[in-house]
Amino acid sequence: MPDRSTLSHEFLTRAGWVDANRRFLAGDASDRSYDRLTRGAETAVLMDAPPGKGDDPATFMAIARHLTGIGLSAPQVLAADLTNGFLLLEDLGDTLFARLTMADPSREPELYAAATDVLVHLQRHKAPPGLPDPSAQDWAQAAAFALDWYRFAITGDRIDPAAFVACLTEVLTTHADGPRVMILRDYHAENLLWMPDRAGLARVGLLDFQLAQMGQPGYDLVSLLQDARREVTEVTETAMKARFRAATGADEMAFSAAYAALGAQRALRILGIFARLCLRDGKRHYVALMPRVWGQLQRNLAHPALAPLAQICQDLLPVPTPARLERIAAACAKPPTP
Repeated sequence: MPDRSTLSHEFLTRAGWVDANRRFLAGDASDRSYDRLTRGAETAVLMDAPPGKGDDPATFMAIARHLTGIGLSAPQVLAADLTNGFLLLEDLGDTLFARLTMADPSREPELYAAATDVLVHLQRHKAPPGLPDPSAQDWAQAAAFALDWYRFAITGDRIDPAAFVACLTEVLTTHADGPRVMILRDYHAENLLWMPDRAGLARVGLLDFQLAQMGQPGYDLVSLLQDARREVTEVTETAMKARFRAATGADEMAFSAAYAALGAQRALRILGIFARLCLRDGKRHYVALMPRVWGQLQRNLAHPALAPLAQICQDLLPVPTPARLERIAAACAKPPTP
């Protein structure tokens, strides 16, 4: 079978972009990668999503059509090779929220207000058919990555996750298992672009949404405000939660518990994913992000509604001390044996 380089060359030949200057743009926690193509004043982005790795370009195309159909900004698909996993995309630019807020922290409230308003708009529209709709137990089992990978990376042992999954399932069922909305899942500052030349909500460019599914209204808000890669100020987090509640009519106490439950689930899963990215895939830099995610987990577990989950996490999950983080990093791509 031809290698990815040959396949991409053939795809770009068919698309009329083979003579463009090609430069690596980004990779992420999945197997996808992106290159920017430049020919004269024109640019485009090549998405390389190897088949069989869990990211289906056809799904990306379907979600992009839905987002643009409701007035939001997703990249236009210029050409596609779904068999081999290539898309040629409209280039939305480089003005990522993460870069803008790093350069000028005072812009955080403006940008995050726009991103929050996009979520409200998205959730007011009917989701496209056929999206995955995990149960509360499915969400809890996904969070067991914290045991399977994070705990294992530190202790080297395996434990039965049944009690943990049962506890988290109960917390989610009680506090975050209402009517579903469409969620984009990886809704954070490195997947959002500021496009001031567009109007209204279309000023927020959306990336990395191919894993969209049905979920709880607060999930993408948690993803935005409890970002594993950057610190969102407490003032902004509080203000955006209030903005979202006001726009959706959510009850403050119920939303607070749901937000904490979803935040805990997400933080637990991310701890496991980051450990797996190190141990299995050799991506050592994710270890440095673990203390932030651990802090987010602890803030969520401090909510009174999550007391049972807080106790079981305290019993089962080691604190990511510097020595333990060094152990994980030292085992990068070399899993410890029980």
